[in-house]
Amino acid sequence: MDYNLRIPQDKRNLFSEPLDILIAGSRDETIIQVENIFKDFIKSGLVLSFYIIGDIVAHDILSNQFLKAFVKVCIIDEKTQRNQINLDFEEFFEQTIEFQNPEGIINKECWKLFREVIDSGKRTLIKITEGEEDLLILPLVLELPILKEVKNFAFYGQPPMTDSNFIIPEGIVIVDVDKNIQEKVKKIISMMEEF
Repeated sequence: MDYNLRIPQDKRNLFSEPLDILIAGSRDETIIQVENIFKDFIKSGLVLSFYIIGDIVAHDILSNQFLKAFVKVCIIDEKTQRNQINLDFEEFFEQTIEFQNPEGIINKECWKLFREVIDSGKRTLIKITEGEEDLLILPLVLELPILKEVKNFAFYGQPPMTDSNFIIPEGIVIVDVDKNIQEKVKKIISMMEEF
């Protein structure tokens, strides 16, 4: 991508809706549901790879011994609801990369970074040292390959939304990365402003 992208002010509500499957509930409830979904899923014999965006979801998945085994990449900013938090799981990763991504923006450099990290196959922690990680789910989903033998899933936290046309409860969003989701993401990105 040759341009940075930002959300147009008049379309902000469209970017707050879940991208795929929302598992609604408290943190304790949702992580158990996610674990049960993937315990059933591994019976299919496919290899699972998890890509996580957000500190709380990263903490909850990495604290679960079953789910942790599938984690490939985590993207965090060490903040939750603008408050600083410290997540102590860096030793799990083979490499840590620091990156800047201004609030409400997709930094054009993230596409290359994600491609390199995914191609490396190394468990990677990407720390957003300035800005936020929220919108990075979009380029991440587009950079994930669709393979026959590996099933890629991306995860992020859904805050409760009451200002949209309907109420969206809090929970975890599971993005089953396939061609349909990638097409949906391309349409979302096409609504963004290039600069």
